[in-house]
Amino acid sequence: MPKTSHGETPFSLTYGTEAMISAEIGLPIDQMRRTEVENEEDLRINLNLAEERMELAARKEIEYKKKVEKYYNARVREIKFRLGDLVLKENEASRQEDQGKLGPKWEGPYQIIWAGDKGSYKLAYPTGGRRCQGPGISCN
Repeated sequence: MPKTSHGETPFSLTYGTEAMISAEIGLPIDQMRRTEVENEEDLRINLNLAEERMELAARKEIEYKKKVEKYYNARVREIKFRLGDLVLKENEASRQEDQGKLGPKWEGPYQIIWAGDKGSYKLAYPTGGRRCQGPGISCN
């Protein structure tokens, strides 16, 4: 199957030609009507163009990824916290013992005592107890 990002099949990028399934061998198509010499010549031409096709596919994939990133970024909502805000922290990283699927998913509340520029925070219990650093990092 051709990949959505660049429209090529992995087989065609690797071998320079499209694969034929066994059901196609009995059908009267152009590839089956040619002689062995003509097929060999076509394969050599396709192999010479394979690198060009790979470069084109790589460029198309980069364009596709930019398009997907733009789509995602248009819909994502960034949340910035300020010093003193009370937040809950995901319980998965600091869970001392497995509480099963019905256990709490969040712990806290924590108070933000420091905010970094790229979304990192230092947390403390509002009463001044233990501190945590960053999202998903266990407390000391």
